[in-house]
Amino acid sequence: MTAPCAPPAGLRRFLGGRPPRPERCGLCAAPVDAARHRHLVDTPRRALVCACPDCFMPLASPGADAGRFRAVPDRWLTDPHHRLDDRAWDALRIPVGVAFFLRNTELDRLVALYPSPAGATESELDPATWAAALGGSRLAGLLRPDVEALLLRRTPDGCTCHLVPIDVCYELVGRMRQSWRGFDGGAEARAALDAFFTRAAERARPLPGPHENDKEPAG
Repeated sequence: MTAPCAPPAGLRRFLGGRPPRPERCGLCAAPVDAARHRHLVDTPRRALVCACPDCFMPLASPGADAGRFRAVPDRWLTDPHHRLDDRAWDALRIPVGVAFFLRNTELDRLVALYPSPAGATESELDPATWAAALGGSRLAGLLRPDVEALLLRRTPDGCTCHLVPIDVCYELVGRMRQSWRGFDGGAEARAALDAFFTRAAERARPLPGPHENDKEPAG
C-alpha cells in the first residue's frame, strides 16, 4: 500500500540512489538549506513539501491550517503517565517493532504505517482497536491531523510512545531503508533505530501529570 505522504527532496537523501537535486521551496522555488528547512503537508496530494521561511511562517500562524498546505510543527511530546502494554500492541497487529499513526484528513481516517525495506508500509487499522489501545491517551487527544504522528516502538523493556512531527517519521523510514540488510534489517539498521529513539527521548517534552494544572505544550 502507498504511504499517505510522499517524502520531499529534503528527505530523499536517506533513500539512496542518485544524489538529490538542490533543495528548493515547493511554493516559491527559492533555494533552501538542505539540512535546516521546514516542511508543509500538501493535503490533497498527501505529500511533504519543502518550505522556505517566508512561505512557512504565514502557514504556521494560528488559524492557517484550513487550506491546502499545513505547516509541520516542531513539537515532540511524551506522556510518562501512559503505558501501552503488550496486549494492546498485539491488538494493533503491527508486524514489526516500530510504527507510526496519524489522522489523514484526505482519507478521513486513521492510518498506521511502519518502516520496511520498501519504505513506509501501511497496516490495517481497526478504529475500535485504536480506540481501545490509544484512543483514550492524552497524546492521541493532542495529535494534529496530517502534520503529526504517534511514533511507537516495542522492545523487550516495553513499549514507548512519542508525539512527533510527521516529517520525522519519514526521516526514520528513509534511514531504515538506507541501512536495511537481510530479513530483519541487520545490525546497522538496529543501531540507527536505537540512535533515533535516543534522540526522541531527549527531545520529547513530558506532559504534566493528569491532575497538574498546565497548558497544552505548544508546537
